[in-house]
Amino acid sequence: MTKQELIKSFYDNHKEMSDYVNSLTDEQFVYSHNEKWTAGQQFSHVYLTLLPFLKILPSKEFIEQKFGKIDRPIWDYETVLKNYFKTSLKAPQQFLPAQINTEQKATITDDLQKILLTIQQLLDQYTDEELDTLVLPHPLLGKMTIREMFYLMTYHATHHLRQTEKNLEQLKR
Repeated sequence: MTKQELIKSFYDNHKEMSDYVNSLTDEQFVYSHNEKWTAGQQFSHVYLTLLPFLKILPSKEFIEQKFGKIDRPIWDYETVLKNYFKTSLKAPQQFLPAQINTEQKATITDDLQKILLTIQQLLDQYTDEELDTLVLPHPLLGKMTIREMFYLMTYHATHHLRQTEKNLEQLKR
């Protein structure tokens, strides 16, 4: 996947989730089945997982000094997902969403849109070589290249959209 394809896919998948969540009724937004996260919590979780990128992506030099460069073969999209599915798939504490009410929907949507645009701009400043060599720590997968990290984040939005849809199927019954 080229850099521009990755950036577009990342943005589009998050936008799809945002559009879906914003199409929900208030009842759907706060509905939970079997103690699963509500649509609002899924949305908040996706937002929370993007926040660290705002702090780290602006400084390539810091990334290289703090985390270094990759010392293994680069993973393609399928390998990233295969390795991710081998983990516990449990979100670390800092990414667990609180209860989210309907009044928070617009704020999360606006904030997410701003974050997505900022991340797009930041990623666009990286060369393909930098995306494939500079690493960031992932709480479940360890060191990942920036490209690998964004393969995962691209999937992440879709995963939580599907979780939301699955949860809401129970409401229709």
